[in-house]
Amino acid sequence: MSISMYSASVPVAIRILNNLSTILGKAAAHCEARKIDEAALLNSRIFPDMFPLTRQVQIAADMIKGG
Repeated sequence: MSISMYSASVPVAIRILNNLSTILGKAAAHCEARKIDEAALLNSRIFPDMFPLTRQVQIAADMIKGG
């Protein structure tokens, strides 16, 4: 039995992007509930040597695109 490249990759990519969307939605709701400026969260880093959240999201999208 063979598996196509589409079957092996697209469902995984969709799940990753849906999970990322859910996480970002929860972050937006948290900002709204706590009256936090969303820009502050988008520019934040979990650790000083990490990229900010906006760059992390861009990297995730680029990985899905194959870049």
